[in-house]
Amino acid sequence: MMMDTIKRTLWMLAVIMMACTSRPSAQQAARAATTAQMRFHCDTDTTLINQLLDKGLNSGITQANALVEFYAKQLLQTPYVAHTLEGDEEMLTINIHQLDCTTFVETLYALARTTLNGRYSWRDYAAQLESVRYRGGVMGDYATRLHYISDWIVDNRSRGNLREITPELPHADFMVKDIDFMSKHTGSYRQLKDDSAMVEKIKHIEMGYRNHRIPYLKRSWLNNKAVKAALRSGDFVGLVTRVDGLDVSHMGIVVINDKGEPYLLDASMAGGKVMLEDKPLYKYLESSKTNVGVRIFRMMP
Repeated sequence: MMMDTIKRTLWMLAVIMMACTSRPSAQQAARAATTAQMRFHCDTDTTLINQLLDKGLNSGITQANALVEFYAKQLLQTPYVAHTLEGDEEMLTINIHQLDCTTFVETLYALARTTLNGRYSWRDYAAQLESVRYRGGVMGDYATRLHYISDWIVDNRSRGNLREITPELPHADFMVKDIDFMSKHTGSYRQLKDDSAMVEKIKHIEMGYRNHRIPYLKRSWLNNKAVKAALRSGDFVGLVTRVDGLDVSHMGIVVINDKGEPYLLDASMAGGKVMLEDKPLYKYLESSKTNVGVRIFRMMP
């Protein structure tokens, strides 16, 4: 009897903790980006977001992964455009008409989370976009943006947004790597070229990822039956790279076809749009010279 009481108490505490971590704190809500701190691509961004959210709510879908897949398919054919977040100052960029691989994933998260919360306004979407894109869910300067996927998942996991399931997959492996590409290639980043103070901020973040242990699934295992069975449509996938200083070089979502074969749905630079790749995921990676495997992330309820 005593053991049952303890178990029930622990279960109730776990539920309370999950509820607390999945909601923005009062401090985060008070510091959320204002409209003046937002950058829109065009006047119809908010209209399109509201239309998408209306479709999502009316779809009857209540499961996170299913919503991710639903919204991804709504965004098929959206043009691929890189560097849409860059400007003279850091702002919460809202651009549903142009996507790259990272903003595509962020957009899917924000749409799905807004729908899971039963909300339907672009303002609710904007709050979720800020939550997944910035450290602690609050936009500050350029250094508060979660540039590295390893940093992105650590921060979002701590706030109940996402979790990494890579270590749970059959045949999962690990690599150890220094993640410091940005500070060693400042000329490739507009905000770092002539701002030594910002470079120092980025270096400070990178210090936390020296000898970082990265879970990943080698691409040779992606055709394994047990691995395929463990993946779900709507999982976020990061392509792990062999490039020095970098952890993940591309993002998208997993889509499982009716034969149980995982495919990649992504904002493709090569294809110039959001598209479902025509090869199974394992074959897609076989043709890559730099990608050695994948990491898999899943929305938390």
